[in-house]
Amino acid sequence: MPETNTVIPLHQDIQESTATLAHTFDHAYDEPRRFKVYTARQLDKIEPLQRLDDETRFAMDVVANVLPFRVNEYVINELINWDNVPNDPIYQLTFPQKGMLAPEHFDKVADAMRGGDKTAIKTAIAEVREALNPHPAGQMEHNIPEVDGEKIEGIQHKYNETVLFFPSQGQVCHSYCTFCFRWAQFIGDNDLKIATKEAGQLKKYIQAHPEISDVLITGGDPLVMKTKNLRAHIEPLLELEQIRTIRIGSKALTFWPQRVVSDADAKDLLHLFEEVIASGKHLALMAHYNHWQELQTNIAREAVKRVRATGAVIRAQGPLLAHINDNADDWARLWQTQVELGIIPYYMFVERDTGARHYFEVPLAKAWNIYRDAMKQVSGIARTARGPSMSSHPGKVEIQGVTEINGEKVFALRFIQGRNHDWVQRPFFAKYNEEATWLNHLEPAFGEEKFFFEDELAEMES
Repeated sequence: MPETNTVIPLHQDIQESTATLAHTFDHAYDEPRRFKVYTARQLDKIEPLQRLDDETRFAMDVVANVLPFRVNEYVINELINWDNVPNDPIYQLTFPQKGMLAPEHFDKVADAMRGGDKTAIKTAIAEVREALNPHPAGQMEHNIPEVDGEKIEGIQHKYNETVLFFPSQGQVCHSYCTFCFRWAQFIGDNDLKIATKEAGQLKKYIQAHPEISDVLITGGDPLVMKTKNLRAHIEPLLELEQIRTIRIGSKALTFWPQRVVSDADAKDLLHLFEEVIASGKHLALMAHYNHWQELQTNIAREAVKRVRATGAVIRAQGPLLAHINDNADDWARLWQTQVELGIIPYYMFVERDTGARHYFEVPLAKAWNIYRDAMKQVSGIARTARGPSMSSHPGKVEIQGVTEINGEKVFALRFIQGRNHDWVQRPFFAKYNEEATWLNHLEPAFGEEKFFFEDELAEMES
């Protein structure tokens, strides 16, 4: 059962060092814990699932053979309230549900599995995966840069100032999210992976592009790596004057907070964070949070405290998801809890058009209403979360509201980021569509034939 009644005060100055603050940490959590993980092959070994009926467990097995499944004992034992299953948000976040596949896709795989022919099963799974848009928003076609006509694997450069880096050792997570837009990274198909083993390629690419000031190390989850491997990727960046910010995208603070508390190299990881700060760079841990329940265990709060004590900033982001957090009260409580712990609310995303999107997606109009109603419940200091934001092919597009102009009901939109940096902060308008869940469902307002960016985007693609 999740702990819900203990709040650890965070009163430390984040500029002080870990050594100075060591006496303020709760060392009851320093004892190393075994990391035990379950995948699709071990579903029948997860004891709490035995209380579910056979049909539910078979459906779970079907979906777990299509979409990646991985969960660890910490999530099972300390984050999920099994008395609230199937409605528990963390259960929905980590365990496959029948509705995550369209009925025709589910039946195709289920029939093959019942038949028992391995070739037929493999074929059915491959066909369904291909239909799930494994790499949305031009990740493979338009985001991977080229040098001398050759693609540089493991790097994405979509926005001028920011480059994404996918180290091969970090292409897994402590647990998988059922909604993950990078699910294709985890299914064992090398043709769908974005990853590199070459640490030197990133530095060379950055040096050739002086517009780059930020590096986002992502995955998977870079914090599954041993610290010595993460250090090998980060330390060369400290030598580059043009790099001002290093970001690490991670859900470790939720799925395995022991990574910064009690793992064998947890202290070394915190020292690495301190080294980044001491070099004059800004270090941001881009923490993925989907529900306030993730922040209720004592060790999760201890992990936040220890990261902040290094001088690193924790920024929180996550998508709006049906079955998990599609109401204003949960978002308001999440943001307020984050602020109290010293975390900066950063983004509310719209669920991407990939994977199990039909199970999780929320209409844009409803998403904006949830965002607005949540914002009304918190003070200005918690209103730093931008959104709802679509990480679409042309860029990050924010829904700023629904309004009426000259008698026409419209969505007011703007670019937070764009493939052309001149699009940033440009407002534009779309016809109101109550059913739309993504940018490509929207049409220009006021009789316009195209959105202002479409011709230029087509030129980029060609």
